[in-house]
Amino acid sequence: MSSMAGKVAIVTGASSGIGRAAAIAFGKAGASVVVVARRADKGEETVGLITESGGEAVFVQADVTKASDIEAMVKKTVETYGRLDYAFNNAGSGSSGKIADLSEADWDFEINANLKSVWLSMKYEIPVMQQSGGGAIVNTSSQGALLGVANYGAYGAAKAGVIALSRAAAAEYSADRIRINTVSPGAVKTDLWAEAPPDMLDQVAAGIPLQRIGVPEDIAEAVVWLCSDGAAFVTGHNLVVDGGFTAVQK
Repeated sequence: MSSMAGKVAIVTGASSGIGRAAAIAFGKAGASVVVVARRADKGEETVGLITESGGEAVFVQADVTKASDIEAMVKKTVETYGRLDYAFNNAGSGSSGKIADLSEADWDFEINANLKSVWLSMKYEIPVMQQSGGGAIVNTSSQGALLGVANYGAYGAAKAGVIALSRAAAAEYSADRIRINTVSPGAVKTDLWAEAPPDMLDQVAAGIPLQRIGVPEDIAEAVVWLCSDGAAFVTGHNLVVDGGFTAVQK
């Protein structure tokens, strides 16, 4: 993979899991990283992990559903590093509930956390990338956008919207040398799985062709590749990283 030295990356939802792994991976590739999260202690922890491995990073606290926070995030990036080359818009949240049982507030939460947040992030990131002469954006979708998953209808709808939004953005800004793709993780060992019983993890792994649950680094490597020069001819694509699970579903 080509070096990202001299480049700048924003990673949202970088306090743990996939976001943290991606922030560290960008740092190892040579990029300066803007670590974005709501939890300041965990965000600063991510910054420490990057700097300990020889990278450069700064923390910005933000709620990605708020335009003012996203605008401030991008402004801080430019003030600190003078440019923006890569963005991994990863922050989101997933909660369950049958469609007819969801309240309007439940629905709005899923759409705001998982879809509106991506739109807001791109809204403020793209103009800075245009000024920098181009860039690459990866937005987090989900395996749940591709399959009908019971009790996760609102989440799946929001994540499917991320794919559609990203493809439209790829078409709109390709002339500006901005590549925009999505990544759709499958089952990944994040904090959500921490309290799951071992037998449940074994059952999930057994249903995956590669016979294991993913780790955050699996997704992080895919994200950094999509942003790298190695993926220079890739835009408008949804990269599914799920061990082959969706490929074998009937």
